[in-house]
Amino acid sequence: MSPFFFARDERALSAVPAWILWLLVGALAAQIGWQSVWRTAAPAASDLPPAPPAAALQLATFGETAALARLAMLWLQAFDSRGDNAIPYQKLDYERLTAWLGAILATDPRSGYPMFAAARVYAENADARKARRMFDFIEAEFARDPTGRWPALAQAALLAKHRLHDLPLARRYAAEIQRHATDPSVPSWARQMEIFILEDMNELEAAKVMLGGLLATGRIRDPEEKRFLQERLAEIERRLKAPAGDLAR
Repeated sequence: MSPFFFARDERALSAVPAWILWLLVGALAAQIGWQSVWRTAAPAASDLPPAPPAAALQLATFGETAALARLAMLWLQAFDSRGDNAIPYQKLDYERLTAWLGAILATDPRSGYPMFAAARVYAENADARKARRMFDFIEAEFARDPTGRWPALAQAALLAKHRLHDLPLARRYAAEIQRHATDPSVPSWARQMEIFILEDMNELEAAKVMLGGLLATGRIRDPEEKRFLQERLAEIERRLKAPAGDLAR
């Protein structure tokens, strides 16, 4: 999955003038320093400062949006591992964290870095409330660019299913991919996730209708994939016909 996220025309940091990089570093340092001034006592472990407005980050780019956004992401991911900070990322304020991710993504919407970090790092939090907050962020940003951001929502669906054991939520995300990520570049397995989640929910009639409809469209050209889906449809039909007691076996 990761190669997909980073192949979005990002410029190398080495191509960015040094003064721009130092400008961003200085701005971020000033932001953190300002927060420490008004805190009554500087804690041994500090949380994220409030995110700057996306417009402020865009103004500071001087046209180098991709490089500045990437540098900001590097700073964000390194925030919890500084020598003077004992807070692991799992304990950060997720409202501020999503605000930072949103501001960075607005600065360079073509970058896959913020969505990758959201889905593969910050969403994998044992705190269900914080994981759901990151899912909300991923879902909202997916709607802005379904073709480019479907991998993050697919990961959220898998985490909702396997970590939170929330099948209705997983189905919602899978359904959004099926409805909105219609570009041919989106793999068929991603658009078929909802069918298999319906099976897990024992919503066999709905799964049968969706799978039968998919096969009837003729869009499945690969013989192996078509055979696999036909076998799944036959299995669903068998389960529907079986006595209730046999379904548990």
